[in-house]
Amino acid sequence: ARALTPQTAETDAIRFLVGTQSLRYDNQIHIIDFDDENNIINKNVLLHQVGEIWHISTSPADKGVLATCYNKTSDSKVMTCAAVWRMPKELESGSHESPDDSSSNAQTLELLCHLDNTAHGNMACVMWEPMGDGKKIISLADNNILLWDLQESSAKAVLSSSAALEGKGQLKFTSGRWSPHHNCTQIATANDITVRGWDTRSMRQIYCIENAHGQLVRDLDFNPNKQYYLASCGDDCKVKFWDTRNVTEPVKTLEEHSHWVWNVRYNHSHDQLILTGSSDSRVILSNMVSISSEPFGHMVDDDELSDQEDQHQEEKIKEPLQDSVIATYEEHEDSVYAVEWSSADPWLFASLSYDGRLVINRVPRALKYHILL
Repeated sequence: ARALTPQTAETDAIRFLVGTQSLRYDNQIHIIDFDDENNIINKNVLLHQVGEIWHISTSPADKGVLATCYNKTSDSKVMTCAAVWRMPKELESGSHESPDDSSSNAQTLELLCHLDNTAHGNMACVMWEPMGDGKKIISLADNNILLWDLQESSAKAVLSSSAALEGKGQLKFTSGRWSPHHNCTQIATANDITVRGWDTRSMRQIYCIENAHGQLVRDLDFNPNKQYYLASCGDDCKVKFWDTRNVTEPVKTLEEHSHWVWNVRYNHSHDQLILTGSSDSRVILSNMVSISSEPFGHMVDDDELSDQEDQHQEEKIKEPLQDSVIATYEEHEDSVYAVEWSSADPWLFASLSYDGRLVINRVPRALKYHILL
């Protein structure tokens, strides 16, 4: 397995969706429910019979709707296609069935529509408009950016605009992210070693970070609180943080991994917390305070401090907090292809390695209280 996503529209139950990659069997989407109080994982299985799943993403507005990119073989050619699906009604919200082997009573996904890519090539990923009503999605197919409108209950996807990468050689997008800022009018894409920003209204390029990494860029994510900040990671084992207003140099670089970094994710509530997953089989949680929205810690009201504390506090305030690695998680034995924060609990995250192992972890309690208090 390499596809993992939180159920974005679900803000109460802790749920993740995992897509499998099997050549021999029908592929599946596993709905993983984590019961936080009892530390129990429940799972439901949905059949995804069209092919192995390379990417999965969920609607920000409708718990039951998701999109997958999957491989399809036709005329001995393999194409990566994309489709929008609905899960059965009773599985939309957290269910607490006994975690037995439920593959015998697996249900099937209902196909809402295909994102027709016959003219555009292989689909790399599907991104939902982050703050939207779940009707706008962008897919990246080879060197094309395609903006779709989902119409009448998502049963039809209409291509509303597109843009193509032009240049020498075989240009191909590897990944992209839709920015939650600027009224959701910007996306960032990665192709080869370049990161580009695009305006979704004109479909024109607005910035370009050439040679962002020494090798292929694998993933991107926007800081949820600072509108110009973007993280990228890649095959040069590095994670880099950019200010898109000045793209000549990264603001910060993390070099903790010893192999390709597949994934980088900002915490939605506390943007100093950064998760990365790599083919070195490790997940690393970093504390990037210096470039977060609270580089000096929480602001304290002057009135609350006595004189002595006051002087202490002043000395403390001048110093930004230090960046550090909080924890390295080594529960995986295979390449970690995906890490994701829960949409319901900002202190919980999941990681997925190629051998199908899903691990759920918490931010260390001491750090959690340090951030909150």
